[in-house]
Amino acid sequence: MRVNSGAWIVGAVMVGAVGMNGCATKGFVREQVAVIDQKATANQARLDQDDTHLADLDRTSREALERARAAGKLAEGKFLYAMVLSDDSVKFPVDSARLSPEAQTRLMDFVQKLKTDNKNVYLEIQGHTDSTGPKPRNLQLGEARAEAVRRFMNQQGVPLNRMSAISYGDETPVASNSTHTGRAQNRRVVVIVMA
Repeated sequence: MRVNSGAWIVGAVMVGAVGMNGCATKGFVREQVAVIDQKATANQARLDQDDTHLADLDRTSREALERARAAGKLAEGKFLYAMVLSDDSVKFPVDSARLSPEAQTRLMDFVQKLKTDNKNVYLEIQGHTDSTGPKPRNLQLGEARAEAVRRFMNQQGVPLNRMSAISYGDETPVASNSTHTGRAQNRRVVVIVMA
C-alpha cells in the first residue's frame, strides 16, 4: 500500500507546529471570540427585526379580525339607518379627533333619538380620513375619531356593549381627495344603526 508522501509531510509539519506552539495563542482566541460576537450581534439584530415584523403582523391580524367581526355583525343585523359626521357639518379640527360643540350637540340629539325609537340596536362607529398623511397615521386618526364618538355616546347613556369603533382611515373615500371639498367630505365618522 502506497502512502501519499505529500500528505504525510503536510501532516508531519502540522503536528510539529502544534507541538512547538502548544495551545492556541491569546490573540487567536480573541480573534475567534470577536468573530463569534459579530455573528451573535448580527443574529440578534435579525431576531429583533423578526420580532418587530411579527408584532406588526399580529397587530394587523387583530385589526382584520376586528373588522371581520364588525362586518359579521353588520351582515347579521338589519340595517336601520346611518348618521354621518363630516368636516362639512361638524368640523373636526385638522389632524384631531376632538369633538366640536356642534358635533356634541348632533350626537346628543342622535342619542336621544336612539333612546326613544330604538332601544335594542347595535352601533358600528366608523372613522374615516382623507388621504393626506401616511396610511398608519390615517388609520390611527380614524380610530381616534370613532373612539371619541363612542366615548361621548357612552357618556350620554349608550351601553358600550352595543357599540364598536373601527377605523377605515383613507381606504373608503366618498369623494375625490384631489380637492379641498372632497377631502372635507372624506374626513368623517359614520354611525351605522342595526337592529
